[in-house]
Amino acid sequence: MSNERSQREQDARRRLDMVAAAARNESAAAQVLVDEFVAEAKRRGLRPEPLQAVLLNGTRVKSDQEGWYLNSRRTLAIAPDGRFFQLLATGSFLTRFTGVRLHPSPPPIEVGRGGRDGETGDLKDFLARTLDEYSRRQA
Repeated sequence: MSNERSQREQDARRRLDMVAAAARNESAAAQVLVDEFVAEAKRRGLRPEPLQAVLLNGTRVKSDQEGWYLNSRRTLAIAPDGRFFQLLATGSFLTRFTGVRLHPSPPPIEVGRGGRDGETGDLKDFLARTLDEYSRRQA
């Protein structure tokens, strides 16, 4: 029984390792796309804007970052140095005045996977739309 349990634990660990490796590989591929986006945005002279985060209650607050928003809800963004931000944050009443400090996360290759708001798709498509939108606005 102990031997069987040990084998199941090893198998479970291996599966977790494989899932983690796949996530790292996905993020590495996504980061290449993000870096290409940043280079193209700079080549086009697209100016980043101050980013706002969205608190869980729906309130928008200032943040300590600037960048380009990727989606219409303005909950995802790319910073000029290639960092990816999910702009959902927690905060207290004072956060409305003090703002939030954002922390980057690994970029996904598929935006909104598992989400229910309809804004899902390939990161490459989101990046292309963002370039077009900011180019139109700043032309």
